[in-house]
Amino acid sequence: MGDSTFLDRMLLQLRSTCKYYSGYPKDLGPSRVLHFTSEREFVQLLHQGYPVVVAFTIRSNYTQHLDRMLEEAAAEFYPNIKFMRVECPKYPGFCITRQKSEYPFIEIFHSPQQAGNEGKVQDPNITRYSVKVVPYNYDMSPYGFREFFKRQGVRTSDPK
Repeated sequence: MGDSTFLDRMLLQLRSTCKYYSGYPKDLGPSRVLHFTSEREFVQLLHQGYPVVVAFTIRSNYTQHLDRMLEEAAAEFYPNIKFMRVECPKYPGFCITRQKSEYPFIEIFHSPQQAGNEGKVQDPNITRYSVKVVPYNYDMSPYGFREFFKRQGVRTSDPK
């Protein structure tokens, strides 16, 4: 009996220390993927200054795989990069503005800056912003996100 507890402890140690061990589900802790509820909340999230990875999804078998990959990536890059999931059937207006016809797709929003007031200003209390949006077309894994962020020059960790 002593051997089985030793073996269990050894496997637990292996699972907790090996970063890319994929034989068993990882304990990622609480979910770091935010769920889209309103455009106002999304804008507030952008104003925090972190890049936001947004997955536009509909329910399908592939979406379950995508959800697991988003959870892993969100746990790895937390708190420097935020991950958000938008269920397009619930929020069609936000998804239609992206002008895509194939789901799921991922876009990265970052660097919000105040835009100039071109044209007529309807309300002086409204401030316009421009945001860089980059489509994501890499591997759907934490490694793919890491490589993408490296190529885009997005900082994934705090400077030391």
